[in-house]
Amino acid sequence: MLWLTTLISGFNISLDQVPLSVTVLGIFLRTFLHTGLFVTTHESVHRNISKHRCLNNFFGHLTSYLYALLPYEVLAQNHRLHHRFPGTQQDPDFAYPDKNNYFSWYFRFMKTYQADGQAWVSVMGMATIFGVLICFHVPVLNLLLFWIIPMVASSLQLFTFGIFLPHRCGNSRNFDQHRASSTKLPVIWSFITCYHFGYHWEHHQYPYLPWYRLPQAYCENNRA
Repeated sequence: MLWLTTLISGFNISLDQVPLSVTVLGIFLRTFLHTGLFVTTHESVHRNISKHRCLNNFFGHLTSYLYALLPYEVLAQNHRLHHRFPGTQQDPDFAYPDKNNYFSWYFRFMKTYQADGQAWVSVMGMATIFGVLICFHVPVLNLLLFWIIPMVASSLQLFTFGIFLPHRCGNSRNFDQHRASSTKLPVIWSFITCYHFGYHWEHHQYPYLPWYRLPQAYCENNRA
């Protein structure tokens, strides 16, 4: 609901009547909430939304579609492979052999989720939605600032804090079966950066934990 409310507000705000700082803050907020859509999809993959499978999958399909017109079943299949074969050639989220090259890894990551014609679905679908919203007199600049830019920034946020930093080579904990490490951030910054998925070793160790319980697991492991 926050995602939808801020999206509608962003479409209707008069940019010439608000300070630049408010616009920038709005972009950051929209990015954070857009990332939250993908996090909800992720929670659905792990069956953390509801014990009722249909309801759980409904939210997975809804949020993956709202995020970027992405097919939920493909996301779910790839993510299960990621947990089963982390940091290997069978891991669709891992860049082999460019294990530490940020940009090549990011583009491979994006390509994986735009395969089999999905890129055309996303591009044509977004273009259609863009055109319809313009017909409803939503300013183009507002569309770019509060929908398109947050979508792109969200993909970078998810990749940086949920894939690249935890799984890149050279981390202290990436030689066990999870091939993942956790970023050493205070809880508040862990939440802001990527809904605690920087505590990534804990996520792989306890995949049944919802995102908001990862800080507790991280603190317990570090006390031990």
